[in-house]
Amino acid sequence: MKNSLMPAKPTKRATTGGCPYQEPPKRKSIRLKGYDYSQAGLYFITICTQNRLCLFGEIKNREMVLNNAGMMIKITWNEIPIYYHEFNIHEFVVMPNHVHGIIQIIPNPKSNPNPVGAGPRACLGIDEQPTNGQPQGDGQPQGVAPTMSISDVVHRFKTLTTKRYTDGVKNNDWQKFNKKLWQRNYYEHIIRNERSNCQISEYIQSNPLKWQDDTYYAENHRI
Repeated sequence: MKNSLMPAKPTKRATTGGCPYQEPPKRKSIRLKGYDYSQAGLYFITICTQNRLCLFGEIKNREMVLNNAGMMIKITWNEIPIYYHEFNIHEFVVMPNHVHGIIQIIPNPKSNPNPVGAGPRACLGIDEQPTNGQPQGDGQPQGVAPTMSISDVVHRFKTLTTKRYTDGVKNNDWQKFNKKLWQRNYYEHIIRNERSNCQISEYIQSNPLKWQDDTYYAENHRI
């Protein structure tokens, strides 16, 4: 694809709120007050389409079948660590009208090779099942802050996917969206330990199996 996630000039944007919420004139932030979202660690991210339109494919036999737009979303997500070396990506799923993924901010290994908090190790021996993507746990990921935050990466992901989707509408007759591809804001959850990491990873993997019970479920919702 011609467009890339290369850094662009800073723009003003909103970074609060999340997919389950409507968009009132004034919002209260759901970000943790005083928390530095450029800290090294793992973050669970959910981004939902505007009005929950199902634009990226459909669930068939409890499996997600991506259309061309869904494939574009997946490719763009996979490009994140290519252009932003202080970030890594882990479990990820494209659903008909939203995405779930885990983004890792990598600490500076020279300054802090063993940061506190969840790491990317394999999840073995975890018996607990995820509960609505909201596992329990304490602690806080720590490390040397990179030059970008989670909100910066999410903003650039949303901007680029909107550009690529718009090109798809014009050139490949993709389904149109009404003014905005994504809801203005996004949801994030700080993954504080390995137990939480494993629960959320399992939740992401099993998301297509539970589509009709999903918070974001919208059967064939079109404009």
